[in-house]
Amino acid sequence: MKQDLSGRSILVCVCGGIAAYKVCDVVSKLAQARASVNVAMTERAQHFVGTTTFQALSANPVYTDLFTHVDTKDPQHIRLAQHCDLILVAPCTANMLGKMAHGIADDLVSTLLLAADPKRVLVAPAMNEEMWNHPATQRNAKQVFEDGVQFIGPGEGWQACRTVGVGRMSEPAEILEAIGAKLGALMAQKNPPHFAP
Repeated sequence: MKQDLSGRSILVCVCGGIAAYKVCDVVSKLAQARASVNVAMTERAQHFVGTTTFQALSANPVYTDLFTHVDTKDPQHIRLAQHCDLILVAPCTANMLGKMAHGIADDLVSTLLLAADPKRVLVAPAMNEEMWNHPATQRNAKQVFEDGVQFIGPGEGWQACRTVGVGRMSEPAEILEAIGAKLGALMAQKNPPHFAP
């Protein structure tokens, strides 16, 4: 990522999918661009990548549950969701899409997303092609999109189930480009151009 993201705060929510390993590169590149990066992980995400990895890459504590307060007595699901410029959910599993579509908040990540403005959320879906094409997933994705969330992918390619199809998480470079574009659009909304009368 070539741009300077100094002063920008990004919350990366990692869900339980094999594509979680790609998010390490995203977090590293965001940190190199001087963004302030916090990472929240579902319990299942921790089976794929450990918290220590994201802590080292982000240089910040990693948030994993609703009841362990890392650095404040305030409800961290509210503070984290409302005091960031952008939230990235990657990999966004079918399970998390379902929770987002139906307002379910039964862990830290889903609660963070329910406390966030959907217009500041980017999701990078990642799942098997059959799961992505399932009518339930498509309904959920449509609802989440209509709520204002922006999608990055999914793309088509080799999947962990040894098949080729749609559902593969977008590559880190694509995700980083989408983050930069979204941040630019959000800042333009905050600071519209002033025209002389």
